[in-house]
Amino acid sequence: MRRIAALYDIHGNLPALEAVLEEVREAEVQMLVIGGDVMPGPMARETLRHLLRIEIPLRFIQGNGEVDALAEASGARATRVPERAREAVRWSAAQLFPEYETTVAAWDGMLRLEIAELGAVVFCHATPRDENEIFTRLTPEESLRPIFAKVDATVVVCGHTHMQFDRRIGPVRVVNAGSVGMPFGRPGADWLLLDRDVYLRHTVYDLTKAAARIRATSYPQAEEFARDYILRPPSEEQMLQAFTSVASR
Repeated sequence: MRRIAALYDIHGNLPALEAVLEEVREAEVQMLVIGGDVMPGPMARETLRHLLRIEIPLRFIQGNGEVDALAEASGARATRVPERAREAVRWSAAQLFPEYETTVAAWDGMLRLEIAELGAVVFCHATPRDENEIFTRLTPEESLRPIFAKVDATVVVCGHTHMQFDRRIGPVRVVNAGSVGMPFGRPGADWLLLDRDVYLRHTVYDLTKAAARIRATSYPQAEEFARDYILRPPSEEQMLQAFTSVASR
C-alpha cells in the first residue's frame, strides 16, 4: 500500500504548511503531491525552500499561480488575473526567480499515479484540461461531463477553488483537496490523505502566531492575507455564490 498526501494551494502560508507536515509525518505518508499554487503568497520563497528540503518524496504540478508567475518573469505578463492579484504574482515571482525558475518551469501540468486500492488517480490543479478552470460541488454534472469524459482514471484530485468536496462526475470520482494556506470556510488547513480510500483532512494550527508571521513579511498584501485568509476566511457559502457566475456551465 502506498500512502499519499495531496497538498494544494499553499499560497506561501508557511505556518499552515508546517502544521500539515506534522500530521503528514504522523500518518507515515510515503509520498507528497503538491498540487499547484505554492505561490503567490507572503512566504512563497520560504515555503518552496521548505518543501524542497523535506525528507518525503515529492511530486509537483503547476497551478495557475506558477503559470502566471512564470509569465510575469518572462515579461509576457499574467493577463488572466486582475491588476491587484498581479501585484502579488509579481512580488512572489521576484522572490523566487531566477533561483527557482528552472525548477518551477519543469513541473508538469498533471500527474497520474497508480494506487492499488484506488486504481488510476489523476492529479490536476483545476481540471484536466485547464489549470484555471472553475467548478464547485454545486456545478451541474451535465456541464462537467465533457471535461472528465476522456479522463482515463477512477479518481481525479483537484484544487484551485479552496473548498473541499467529494463527488462523482459520470463514472469518475472527483475530489477537491481544498487549500492548505487559504481555505474558504473554517479556519485552518485542508488537505487529502489517499491510501485505501480518499480522506478529507483538516489541520488546526495557531492562527494568531501565523498571522503575526505573515504580517512581519514584506508581502504587499500581508495585512489582508493575515486578516481575511488566516484569521477570518470567507465562508463557503460566500465563495460558492461568488464562483457561481464563473463556474463551468
